[in-house]
Amino acid sequence: MPSIRAMLALDRKLLRDLVRLWAQALAIALVMAGGVASILIAVGSNRSLEETRIAYYERQRFAHIFAHVERVPNSLMRKISRIPDVAAAEARIVKTALLEIEGMPEPATGRFISVPDGKAPSLNRPYLRRGRMPAPGAADEVVVNEPFAKAHDFLLGSEFHAILNGQKRRLTIVGMALSPEFVYAAGPGDVMPDNRRFGVIWMNERALAAIYGLQGAFSSVSLTTTRGASQEAIIQRLDTLLKAYGGQAAYGRRDQFSHAFLDHGLDMLRSMSRTLPPIFLGVAVFLVNLTLGRMVLLERGQIGLMKALGYRDRTVAFHYMKFVAIVCAAGILIGWGVGNYLGSYVTELYAGYFKFPLLIFAPSPDLYLLAAGLPVVAGVIGAMRSILNVTSLPPAVAMHAAAPPKFRRGSAPALLPEAMLSPLMRMTVRNLLHHRFRAGLTVLGISTSTALLIASLYIGNSMERLIEVKYFRAERQDATVNFVHTQAASAIDDVTRLPGVLAGEGVRTVPVRIRNGMNERRILLYGRAADADLRQIIDTQLRRVAPPTNGLAISEWLARSLDVDIGDAVEIDLLEGRRRTVRLPVTVLVEDYFGMQATIDLGALSRLMREGARINQAELRVDRSRLGALYDSIKTIPAIGGIALQLVSLENFREAIVVIVTAMATIYTGLAAVIAFGVVYNTAQITLSERARELASLRILGFVRAEVYWVLVAELAILVVLSQPVGWALGYAIAWIMKQDLDADLMRMPLAINPETYAISSGVVLGASVCSALLLLQRIYKLDLIAVMKTRE
Repeated sequence: MPSIRAMLALDRKLLRDLVRLWAQALAIALVMAGGVASILIAVGSNRSLEETRIAYYERQRFAHIFAHVERVPNSLMRKISRIPDVAAAEARIVKTALLEIEGMPEPATGRFISVPDGKAPSLNRPYLRRGRMPAPGAADEVVVNEPFAKAHDFLLGSEFHAILNGQKRRLTIVGMALSPEFVYAAGPGDVMPDNRRFGVIWMNERALAAIYGLQGAFSSVSLTTTRGASQEAIIQRLDTLLKAYGGQAAYGRRDQFSHAFLDHGLDMLRSMSRTLPPIFLGVAVFLVNLTLGRMVLLERGQIGLMKALGYRDRTVAFHYMKFVAIVCAAGILIGWGVGNYLGSYVTELYAGYFKFPLLIFAPSPDLYLLAAGLPVVAGVIGAMRSILNVTSLPPAVAMHAAAPPKFRRGSAPALLPEAMLSPLMRMTVRNLLHHRFRAGLTVLGISTSTALLIASLYIGNSMERLIEVKYFRAERQDATVNFVHTQAASAIDDVTRLPGVLAGEGVRTVPVRIRNGMNERRILLYGRAADADLRQIIDTQLRRVAPPTNGLAISEWLARSLDVDIGDAVEIDLLEGRRRTVRLPVTVLVEDYFGMQATIDLGALSRLMREGARINQAELRVDRSRLGALYDSIKTIPAIGGIALQLVSLENFREAIVVIVTAMATIYTGLAAVIAFGVVYNTAQITLSERARELASLRILGFVRAEVYWVLVAELAILVVLSQPVGWALGYAIAWIMKQDLDADLMRMPLAINPETYAISSGVVLGASVCSALLLLQRIYKLDLIAVMKTRE
């Protein structure tokens, strides 16, 4: 058994090894840190959002089921409350109205929600941030959601006007709140939140009921269910009770807009946590195996001497494992620090879109342990082969130099004519061919950095393609007007006569359930005129098609969800008006990246609804120079409940996407650069240590330093160049996997990768490779020819 003094001698040797190989050890530690950080960023941010959401929903009693109707007597609430497995039920009044705000020319839209006079609602409770709830009996006091108040610099006591049921009323803000129902608050017709143009407003129930003539009645009901309850059964019972009162069918959280968007954001983080860590694990395993393997090979004599002096195999193996452990520890500590910083940044980024009372990045101890497990696993797997070599070397064998490599004539000339290769290049090619396996792993390692960059930049490319199809090919209108109630189709003539309106087209939307066997989705069915030009239907080949008169045009995603194709028939439950079930064939598959919807000819939809030609939206082309006059006119029309501006929607979408894409691209670029630098630098250092005697011989034979340096760099250059096509293919594959993970009912992304994305990705990797190669130049110039030539091989 070696003495403590002998063990301290091994520790001194370990310290010398770390000082001598500090750059390689740091490069490996940085790759491991990238894996640790990626877990903390993705899983930590996901947990922060998920745990915050769960606590927020429970504390504010966010409902499980919602239903909106025209008018239902309060007496029906007793029957609703008695539905089996309903834990709580609350009736309220929900209305949409136009808002007039001083200094803002365009009309904003307000979602008015009633609260019981003098007390907080039992479900969907607002979380007061400032002020108080409206006083009992106060008719003009309101609470507004905090983002809307901040967007307009409102203070307690600030006032604005609202057009409520045709009446213009001055309202006073007495409180500011957040709501679990509007964590992601987007107005009618908008995809991205616009806090200037959309606000949530809570008002006393008596006041709102008096304005809309709903005394003793409600227009919306919310339910919570018992644990394990069947929501489908409850929704069916609720729809049966509400069927005679008009409105739309009930739906669960999955179809609640805010909750669905938050789910989509969480899915993005989950996708990141599944994609990145395995890449870093694989690269770290390769680097540890490469570095430790060469370290053991160069120290064969020392290993044999230690064994001859009485050190046991496990003692020697533990000595090298301590080297790996220190590198892993450094990677873990760096990764924890970087992961905490970037995790906080990503969480703050999400906090800009999802409004919680408090959202902080606070990973739990088990997550730190989970993240630390990645370098540990990588270190153990990477070191296993080298440790086995250490334990299997008998002292007598280890004391002798390893057998020199065997080169065979014909390898390089078989690839290229000998005249095309200089003597130095032949040396480079032969060395690569001799170490085929290591060269292949190096190519794979470098290619992963290229792939990561392509996968990160792909998001930006896909968003630009999405914008092109959605905003410039399909939805070409300038504005969409939403009516409070359905109107006769002739209402479009009145709208087109408004100031600044150049053209207009009427649209009818009906909520439906579309079903094929056991597959069912709740969607909007759009009715459009056959000659509609402002909103065109684009098929999967990006060609314009007319709304079907004897069938449905549905999105490709919806068809996949229902497991149908062109020619298959689906059942449709009409959830508005005279509710009934019809059966229609799928005739067209369309390209649609947001939500799930189906389109039919406007006349055909009217026949399905058994009503005359009616519309509830108007899509307009307007003269932007006369927008002010149009806004003023819209504010005087009680039938209009809101207006969505396409240009503003596009600007909001671009602004949000730029922030997200820039942040993710920056993170991925840094991680990819770390991988490229770590792989190239370690490969170069290993190659230099292996070929130091050979390179010194070239110097002695008269070759200048630049030529000797070229022998080393040429090998690296070949590996980097060969890795790029592999990286392009891997990048496309990762982008495809990310697309499959991120695609959801709420939003999908096209798989679009521009040629410049491949160029930028390769450029970043080449830049990182050049930096690592330049660091070798100093070692070449300081090469001690006498010391190297004395080295026993």
